[in-house]
Amino acid sequence: MSGQSITDRITAAQHSVTGSAISKIVCKATTHEIMGPKKKHLDYLIQCTNEMNVNIPQLADTLFERTANTSWVVVFKSLTTTHHLMVYGNERFIQYLASRNTLFNLSNFLDKSGLQGYDMSTFIRRYSRYLNEKAVSYRQVAFDFTKVKRGADGVMRTVNTEKLLKTIPIIQNQMDVLLDFNVNANELTNGVINAAFMLLFKDAIRLFAAYNEGIINLLEKYFDMKKVQCKEGLDIYKKFLTRMTRISEFLKVAEQVGIDRGDIPDLSQAPSSLLDALEQHLASLEGKKVKDSTAASRASTLSNAVSSLANTGISFTKVDEREKQAALEEEQTLLKTLKEQRLKELQKNPTAATTDSSPDSTMGGTINSAPAIDLFSTPSSTNSTSKAANELLDLQPAFQQPLPLSTSNTWGGFTASPTPQQPQNPRGLNVDFESVFGNNTNANNMDSTVASSPNQGMTLNGQQAHKLVSSDLDSSLANLVGNLGIGNGTSKK
Repeated sequence: MSGQSITDRITAAQHSVTGSAISKIVCKATTHEIMGPKKKHLDYLIQCTNEMNVNIPQLADTLFERTANTSWVVVFKSLTTTHHLMVYGNERFIQYLASRNTLFNLSNFLDKSGLQGYDMSTFIRRYSRYLNEKAVSYRQVAFDFTKVKRGADGVMRTVNTEKLLKTIPIIQNQMDVLLDFNVNANELTNGVINAAFMLLFKDAIRLFAAYNEGIINLLEKYFDMKKVQCKEGLDIYKKFLTRMTRISEFLKVAEQVGIDRGDIPDLSQAPSSLLDALEQHLASLEGKKVKDSTAASRASTLSNAVSSLANTGISFTKVDEREKQAALEEEQTLLKTLKEQRLKELQKNPTAATTDSSPDSTMGGTINSAPAIDLFSTPSSTNSTSKAANELLDLQPAFQQPLPLSTSNTWGGFTASPTPQQPQNPRGLNVDFESVFGNNTNANNMDSTVASSPNQGMTLNGQQAHKLVSSDLDSSLANLVGNLGIGNGTSKK
């Protein structure tokens, strides 16, 4: 089976319709293609774990749902994706897995679709057990052993005796389940199991580095422990020697499948005389007869053992530095590629840079600098009055001088003289203001009425306007022209 199946495409389309981007990417990362999850999908999911608005339980539940598939490819890739997020994702993801009562229940998984399904089902069961144990270890100590600080001031080197004797067995259990994966080089035949093996390899060397530092701390404190603590410490050290042999076999498999020799640490075993010294010290505490050993010889044996284990720790540190350097080089290469692509785009379309750099630029490259019109501004009454007077004088060129204004009488908001003067009309234009506004007596009476009662003045003003403006525009203009009396001074009916 190769390529995405119809089921994969239908499932991705369903999540596209529902708008669940995370579920869609999970389905794309766990397709039926016999290859490891694609890097772009894993990077997207890692970014999702770093976003605070992403629902981590929903992401984890989606991965658990994919493990219910009957195909070994989908289940194996779901486990690999989960492991990848536990290692490289935000710590919130592994915290949620550690808080769950149940994780992967694949102890009876079996794909009967073919011979390859039978073979891969065995590794799926082992792989799921390790992921469960990894989450349980985090639940017990509240941190991931593969991410703890190492060195002279590391976590496992500075912990006290009581806590050390409780923590090292947790590392041993996780290491045992990891080594139980027990894969040979000839069984790594496809991209799915290869991706899982690479994650297990990185976990193995980091987990053993923490394990190694815990043993160094134990040996340094062993001869100052109580009898019960010495007995526990001796048992822990014997198990450590057994696991060192198993981890060496695991690293040999990694070297056979093509992992670079520089990425594989060198394991230096402690001298066998150290085990004898530890047993003799415990026997002396129990009151048994032992060979006499001086403090100097015991100190030298302990110093040699610690130095051998410290060399192993240095080897693990070099591997970590090499991995970090490789990650930095990959980032720099990616950044350089992006810069080159951007320069090529700018060379092909030089106007794009100008458009992007100037937000005020338009499609034609021109900027409209015309002032905006304020539709909601209130014009000044003085400006509007002077503008109206200028337009009236432009329309009536016979007016040689404006009417004199008076400040004593008010007429509809404008002050006018009660005795208008007849201007000279050289062109024969004669305006009869008495016929328009009535005689002087009516005007004076009206002015006195306005002065005595402002409300009545407003009513008369409205009545006068009603006389001038009739029902339609034509009749109003005809009435106004007749009242103006244009011609020989005689008003037209």
